[in-house]
Order: sequence, then structure tokens, then C-alpha cells
Amino acid sequence: MSDLDLIPAGRIFSPEEITVYADPADRTLEQAIAEADVLVSCPHAGARIPEELLPFLSPALTRRLQYDFTDVATDAIVREWARTDPRVVAVLNPHPRLVRDPNRARPRDIAADLTTAIERTRAAGAWQPVDLSGVDAIRPVTFSFFPILEVPRDDAEHDRLVSTFAEVGERGLGVYERTRDELTERFVGAKLRSGGRFTRLSFHDTMNTTTTRDGAVDVARAPEDRLPAVVALSNRGGARGEERDPADPPTMAPERIRVLAEAHRAGFRVDSPDAVALNTPYLGSQEILAAGRRFRELSSAAAEAGLELDAVQAEFLREFLLGPDAVAELHRPGSDWIAEDPSHVAEVAGACRRSWDLYRES
Repeated sequence: MSDLDLIPAGRIFSPEEITVYADPADRTLEQAIAEADVLVSCPHAGARIPEELLPFLSPALTRRLQYDFTDVATDAIVREWARTDPRVVAVLNPHPRLVRDPNRARPRDIAADLTTAIERTRAAGAWQPVDLSGVDAIRPVTFSFFPILEVPRDDAEHDRLVSTFAEVGERGLGVYERTRDELTERFVGAKLRSGGRFTRLSFHDTMNTTTTRDGAVDVARAPEDRLPAVVALSNRGGARGEERDPADPPTMAPERIRVLAEAHRAGFRVDSPDAVALNTPYLGSQEILAAGRRFRELSSAAAEAGLELDAVQAEFLREFLLGPDAVAELHRPGSDWIAEDPSHVAEVAGACRRSWDLYRES
């Protein structure tokens, strides 16, 4: 595990470190919030693992498996977008989903859920499918069921693992969750005074392939799990963004998410309309569900202020975000991760800005 990318032990992140916006030398965060209308959150952007967790990791873990288990491309792209677009503010989780997944409901009892997840992993066996339903905020295995955590051998080791995960999580993941929610409320407060529009965007990426034991990221996902060629935009609705279930209402107005999809097709200059899909294969998870509930609570005040409140998840195809050269490298066996191309990052970030500019103009 000598090639792993680690966060030094004891590292505590501050809200300022994980919040990104344009021209911070000349604008305060308060000014940025006043001028922006989109808050981008990246719950899975972190890839570096806190050093405190090293004793609990599988000795077979490589940097490639480490990075593949995150939404690795979102970090550079969203940072570049936020640095260059005064209409957005971004907050990025510095911890990997290995610590805990902030796009799942926070467990009432983190220790109990982690215990259950580990027990299910032990029962399934290494590299075997394991059902983590109900406890998937904490993942002892990757999406290809690589056992990223060593199953504790005794109660004492189990207790150390659980307490370490809980303690370390508050130094980065917990800071992210609190900052994300505080920024949301600051945006809401500002926009209720000014009117207009505020959108919470939860930004993700996923590859259409998973890893093999030799590190090649080339096992095709099932057809129903594959992303479109560019991005899936989700609001908990159907293929046109319309309500599926009255108990699970759309988090973004159907007509507006359709306009947003058209803006992405134009902004990313795609050839096929199918390259940008709605709610396929994902409906959107905890971040937009929580924002949607909060915005429904504010519906009367928002209507009085002339304010549109929306929450939407963008799940980009990681192959698209990384580019063909990086993907070709990842399809070959290996243990290291790719070097991102700054020009490609800037190009994709520019397309994100262009898409949202077109949405505003619509």
C-alpha cells in the first residue's frame, strides 16, 4: 500500500479550504453568494485517504482502486468551473466515500451501520457481491466488491475501527456536510431578499465499467446501470422529469429540468439528444432529496419573494470527463491512476459554465 495517496494524520479541514468561488482576492464569500445562483456540491470528490485509516485497509489496495472508488474527475473540473464563473459557488468533500457517503442519509448510529456492513461483507466473502441495503452510507467494499477494508479479527480491533472512522470523519466529511448546509441557508436567505433563482447542484461522475483484480477498469456494467454519453440529470422524476410518485415529488420543476437538459446538449455540443438523459439510470440521492424537502418548506416564502428553488443531480460519465487517452490507460491492467490533462479539464469546466449560461438565457 506504499503508493496510496494519504491525508496526514490529524489533518482538520476548514470550511474556507473546501469552498471555491471566483475572484476570492477581490470578493468576499458574501458577495459571491449575492452574485451567484448555483451552489455546486461534490460529495464524492475526495480521493485521499486519512492516514489514521491505514491500519484497517486491505494490503491489496492500490492507488488505482483508491481513486476509482471516488468521483475523481469532479474535483478538478468543479474547482476550475467555480474559479472561473462568478455565478457559482462550490463546496467539495475532502474525504473519500470510504469514510462515509454524504450522499446517503446520515446513519442514526454510525457504529451500528458499520458493524452491519462489515458482518455482511464477512459473510459474503472477498470479491463476492454483498447486499449493503440500508447501511450503504458506509462501504467496506468497492463497486466491484473489492474488500477495501480488512474485516476485524476480534472485538477490540472492531471497536478501534469504528471509533477511528467516526472520529476521523468529523475532520473532513463532517466539515463538508456542515458547510454545504450552511451555504444552502445563506443562499436561501440572500435570494429570499432579492428574488430570482437558486439551484442546488449535486455533481457526480461514474464510469460505465468496473475494475478487475489486475486493476483494469474494463468490466462493462449491466445495460440498465450505464450512463448516457455525457450526463444524466436527475430530479427524482421520470424520463421527462415529471412526477413518478406523489410521495417522492420532483426536486426541480419538470419544465425547468427539460430546459436544463437542452442547455447541456447545446453547451456540451453533443450530436445525439440521448447523450443527456433525465433520471436514467439514477433518480438522484440524499443531497437533492434533503434540498428538495427544505425547498418545499420554503415554497410559500419563495413564491412571495418571486424565487425559484430547485435541486438537481448531475451524474457525468467519467469516461467523458477524463477523455479518451486517460480511459485507454485505465482499461489496461495497472495500479496507478492517470494524470489529468489541464486543457481537457478547462474545456469541460468551460462547457459546464456555457450550459448554465444557456439555461439562464432560456
